[in-house]
Amino acid sequence: MNKQQLVAKIWESANQMRSKIEANEYKDYILGFIFYKYLSEQQIAFAKQQGMSDADIANLNEDDQETLKYIQKDLGYFISYDNLFSTWLAQGSDFDVSNVRDALSAFERLIHSNHKKLFDGIFNTLQTGLSKLGESAAKQTKAIRDLLQLIKEIPMDGKQDYDVLGFIYEYLIEKFAANAGKKAGEFYTPHEVSLLMSEIVAHHLKDHKEIKIYDPTSGSGSLLINIGNSLAKHIEGENNIKYYAQELKANTYNLTRMNLVMRGIIPENIVTRNGDTLEEDWPFFDENDPIGTYDPLYVDAVVSNPPYSQQWNPEHKDSDPRYARFGLAPKTKADYAFLLHDLYHLRPHGIMTIVLPHGVLFRGGEEGQIRKNLIENNHIDAIIGLPANIFFGTGIPTVILVLRQQRDNNDILIIDASKHFTKVGNNNKLQASDIKRISDTVIARENRPHYSQVVSKQTIRDNDYNLNIPRYVDSSEPAESWDLHATLLGGIPQGEIDALGEYWQALPALQQTLFRQKNAQYAELKINHDQLKQHITQHPQVQDFVQGFSDALNGFDQLLVTQLISNGQDVNLKQQEEALSRELFKRLQPIALIDKYHAYQLLNNQWQIINNDLEILQTEGFAASKQVDPNLVNKKVKGKDTEVQDGWCGHVLPFELVQVTHLKEELQALSDKQNRVAEISAEVEAILEGLSEEDKERDSIKENGDGFINAAVIKEAKLFKSEVKQKGVFKEDSYEASILKVDKLISEEKALKKAIKTDSEALHLNTKATIESLSDEQVNKLLELKWITPLLTELSQLPTAIINDLTRKLQNLADKYATTYADIDNTIKTTEQSLATMLDELTGNEYDQQGLAELKNLLTGQGET
Repeated sequence: MNKQQLVAKIWESANQMRSKIEANEYKDYILGFIFYKYLSEQQIAFAKQQGMSDADIANLNEDDQETLKYIQKDLGYFISYDNLFSTWLAQGSDFDVSNVRDALSAFERLIHSNHKKLFDGIFNTLQTGLSKLGESAAKQTKAIRDLLQLIKEIPMDGKQDYDVLGFIYEYLIEKFAANAGKKAGEFYTPHEVSLLMSEIVAHHLKDHKEIKIYDPTSGSGSLLINIGNSLAKHIEGENNIKYYAQELKANTYNLTRMNLVMRGIIPENIVTRNGDTLEEDWPFFDENDPIGTYDPLYVDAVVSNPPYSQQWNPEHKDSDPRYARFGLAPKTKADYAFLLHDLYHLRPHGIMTIVLPHGVLFRGGEEGQIRKNLIENNHIDAIIGLPANIFFGTGIPTVILVLRQQRDNNDILIIDASKHFTKVGNNNKLQASDIKRISDTVIARENRPHYSQVVSKQTIRDNDYNLNIPRYVDSSEPAESWDLHATLLGGIPQGEIDALGEYWQALPALQQTLFRQKNAQYAELKINHDQLKQHITQHPQVQDFVQGFSDALNGFDQLLVTQLISNGQDVNLKQQEEALSRELFKRLQPIALIDKYHAYQLLNNQWQIINNDLEILQTEGFAASKQVDPNLVNKKVKGKDTEVQDGWCGHVLPFELVQVTHLKEELQALSDKQNRVAEISAEVEAILEGLSEEDKERDSIKENGDGFINAAVIKEAKLFKSEVKQKGVFKEDSYEASILKVDKLISEEKALKKAIKTDSEALHLNTKATIESLSDEQVNKLLELKWITPLLTELSQLPTAIINDLTRKLQNLADKYATTYADIDNTIKTTEQSLATMLDELTGNEYDQQGLAELKNLLTGQGET
């Protein structure tokens, strides 16, 4: 189930339950049951790995203490067969809400002592909320049964390329914004921001063999999960990352634990704590065993998105080692308190990323002093300004601060990425190319015009430790200016031509072909405006540019075929996109003008499709490519939304692609019939429009409310046919002849529509049969057409887009100064003279003539001044 299908299912279920529970509480139920299903399936999978049969699993219960303890020791919990999620489903109408209460109670009782911290109370939110699902046990049972039917189809094998729980959580918060409240956004970091932070951290730690990471305000756990995914691209082996998480709110803390467990992280690598990060620092030891458990928490990476500018209590914290070196944040804004907490827990080589409001860069007072201390002690490595309105629930601008305990350089990289985003609904969203552009800039510490600047410590001192981004990076678009000389006397300012310098640097001969110098400051086009595009596209240097791009991609198609199709079953999905992006960047690096990040975005867009398909083929086998599935849709059946089958759809291969490739003749024949139906409609309309106004008023040709020809046409046509037999043929342009033509067309249309329906059904079934009988070679060719051809097509269009952009800019520049003030003045004078001459031809009474004379004087400049 992909994201779109998942969203549709969840929204349908949420709507059905609106009358039972508060919309923003719905997430607690669905997430809790999803996690319980996951645990049930994990136990079944483990049991089968140990050689248990279905019959053995059906006998799992608390009386079998030996098996119970064996499963408990490995998984950390035990679920009796009667309490498994699949058993609830199998019970059908015998299922009751009491089954859930008993199961959750038993789960809590049967947690292994070594995993008590991980699982203890994890279902509290779900358990205490069951009574809200209805006034009676029967209504509660019905509500839960509906939820179980939805959840049984949600994927949770950990192989999805997205965080299932986090995705559902974010989706529900967004949909239920009015009820969830603005603070809902405090504990969910958008996936794209989380991914950006993860990429920065992962690169820093890529050479480490074992890693500890910590999120002190973990929320849904998405930040930790994404870092794990990013690190997996660099680290060989599994179970080398240990996750530490702390969260204040109990229900969100439960979500963190669920999420980490569901991503397949072994319990020994999950350490979580429900507590106030600022008031109660991570303890150095377990109170039950202070000596044996003494272990101060110092980690390789800290990531956090704490609540913004919340109040806290700084009293009696002067001696707190987290704050003693740098100072205490003001009680009205805890932003720097969270930052210093994160920094304190870093190992000497460690790195941290934290999301905070933009104000932390320039606010004064205690915050200004802390900022100065951090700068002077060389901890701030980079500042990344994010687009506004990127977090749900708040539109305030935010920044990511990257800090390190120890670093070799003493400058600060400042990035203004606020202009790089795509609009999605009411929010702004970072694209994959935006994330890569930022992370690449951080890694390379590059100066990029209007985007990033490496700023020396002395420069920051000179600015009184104010880190406000616009002081160092100007990302604003230059305001359009008008050259007075060129406006009055013509020509194109050389400065405005030079502003297109990136084009002239790549295509110097083109500039010489297009422009001639009028003088040192002004130039003019050598060619007519309307020939500009032709001269540009046909210029040898431009054609060389296009050919150079084509040469750079030569062989890329075969590489993609080899990596993704020939070796598709074995390719490492977590590492493959990164490898392909490196290859694409390497090929395009020498090509001027091409935005490599735009090309990367095209690759990433297509990779989403490729990755989903490869995931299916790797997990289900290559035979899945020849599989078709029932196409299930929701329809009203007896007044209720019911899922019914509406034909078939390819499990991997789209029907449309198979038809275009293997069933061209049948598809073309069907298309011809459909085109003929459209032609008939046009012909009927033309005939009726050609009738006289008198004939148009006849009832037989008036259109009904749906725009169809009145049935009286057919009835009248029968009468006319009878007259033809008696009197002979009607005149070509007569009303009767027109009605007979329309009748004939309507009959043809009716027959065609019947044939189209029959042919469509036959083509659909033929497509199903074709997919199921494809050879492996045919499948591979179709996969190439689905995965690789669209990407190469889009990439090949990049040079054309650049040349078109240059043409547009030059055309605008030429048009801007094509008409001088003198030209406009002459046009006005000519028009005035023409109007004055026309006035001489007008007649009227004495007063009219006086008025006309005065108007003429004004037009000819002879009036009083």
